[in-house]
Amino acid sequence: MKKEQISFSYEVLNAVELLPEADQELFKKAREVTQLAYAPYSRFFVGAAAVLQNGKTITGTNQENASFPAGICAERVLLSAAASLYPGIPLLTIAISYFNKNNGKSERPLAPCGICRQSLLEYELRQQQPIRLLLGGMEGEIFVIDDAKVLLPLYFSGSDMT
Repeated sequence: MKKEQISFSYEVLNAVELLPEADQELFKKAREVTQLAYAPYSRFFVGAAAVLQNGKTITGTNQENASFPAGICAERVLLSAAASLYPGIPLLTIAISYFNKNNGKSERPLAPCGICRQSLLEYELRQQQPIRLLLGGMEGEIFVIDDAKVLLPLYFSGSDMT
């Protein structure tokens, strides 16, 4: 028997102000659009902002629906917008922020859900380059992850179906 281990490293910053200026602006945009999320059921508002290789910035927010699970997460809204508005232009960095109206807190970074991790992975594979993630709440620490793929180790992809 052989035992394997999977691990990855990421950076933890105590405040958004410790990011490079361009990343600070992107993260501030993610925080801003959080208020545009439609989350009347969960009251968990998520905003995402991305910069593309052509310098354009796009955003996405979670959109819930009373017909669960018909809602869509902010990350997938953003990926869909990027693919529709700028086909073939790689995404470089995505900043993701949230605000939980249930308890009024959003001070620690949260990672994307499983479906969003798969979607980020597939987008990376399609564009053939990593997507950098900046994760955090409305205040507090920021996680910097250089490659979204590390969030889904032992992933399943289209190449597994050939």
